[in-house]
Amino acid sequence: MTPKKSKIVDVDKSQYLNYLKKAEEFYASMVQAEKSGHWNAVGLNAVHCAISISDALLVKFSGVRSIETDHMLVVDIIKQNLGLKGIDEKLSTLRRILAKKSLVEYDSTIFTKNDAVDIMKQAERFYLWGKGELAD
Repeated sequence: MTPKKSKIVDVDKSQYLNYLKKAEEFYASMVQAEKSGHWNAVGLNAVHCAISISDALLVKFSGVRSIETDHMLVVDIIKQNLGLKGIDEKLSTLRRILAKKSLVEYDSTIFTKNDAVDIMKQAERFYLWGKGELAD
């Protein structure tokens, strides 16, 4: 069985700044939602922050972006296209964040404060690492 080819599109590398801006806004919204006790908003903004910083990394360093409907496949795309230091550990964090996407976005389950604090810590670590890589 041949491995599935990932769906990616070419993107001008300068466009990474747009994805970085989105990540920054989702991060700020996540922090504000946490201060307001809006746990579902924390979760959703954490997921979107992680997706946007992933897009920024892929665009800047490889000139591509995932167009997969399954966001979990972006983990493989990053692994295939980026040779950044400590990437496996960071991709493990990204997997944990993305695993919550359907739960927080589509499921009837309500995010609790503990859920929100957990995903916020993970998203913050991934976001700050990604920003650091983009600044180098």
